[in-house]
Amino acid sequence: MGTFIAIDLNDENKSALTKLQDELKQTQADVKWVEPENTHLTLKFLGGISEEQAGQVKNILDKISSDYKPFELSLSGIGAFPKLDYPRVIWIGIEKGKKETEEIAKKIEDGLEKLGFQQEEREFSAHFTIGRVRTPKNKEQLKTAIQTWNLEHRTWNSQIVSSIVLYQSNLTPKGPIYTPLHFAKFP
Repeated sequence: MGTFIAIDLNDENKSALTKLQDELKQTQADVKWVEPENTHLTLKFLGGISEEQAGQVKNILDKISSDYKPFELSLSGIGAFPKLDYPRVIWIGIEKGKKETEEIAKKIEDGLEKLGFQQEEREFSAHFTIGRVRTPKNKEQLKTAIQTWNLEHRTWNSQIVSSIVLYQSNLTPKGPIYTPLHFAKFP
C-alpha cells in the first residue's frame, strides 16, 4: 500500500479552493487539478509499507502529536514550483502554523529514520499542492491569473490543526483515493 503522512485542509478552505481552481481553469492552461477533497499538506511520503511498519509509524506519530496542542494554520497566497515562469506544481502557501508544521515534519523525519526510512533530500516546504502543470499550453495566462489573485490580497480562512493523519493511497483510473489509516490527535 502507498502511504503518506499529512495535515488536512478543512471543509471551509476546500470550498474556497474550489472557487480558486474554477478561476484558474478559465486560463485553459494544461493543468491536472487536485480534487479539493484530496488536498492536504504532505509531511512525509512513505510509499509501500507493511502492516508491522504501519504500526510502528502510528506509534511514532502518536508520540510526536502528544508534544503539541492544536494550532492555528492560515493559508497565504499561491505560487508555483520551481518558479512561476516555469510552473510544474501550483501550490498554496501557509503563514500561521508554518513553524509548527516544519517542526512536526522534522520530528517525523527523525523518528522514521530510526525505523529505516530514508531522510528526504529536499528541504521541507510547507504547502498544499493544488495542481500539476502537464504542458506549457497557456502558461502565460496561468501566470497572470496567479499574480492577479495574489495582488488582490484574497484571504483564506484560518483553520485549527488538531491531528496528523497517516493515509493510504490507492491509484485508480479516475484519480487517487486517500483513506485515513490513523489520526494522531493533539491533546
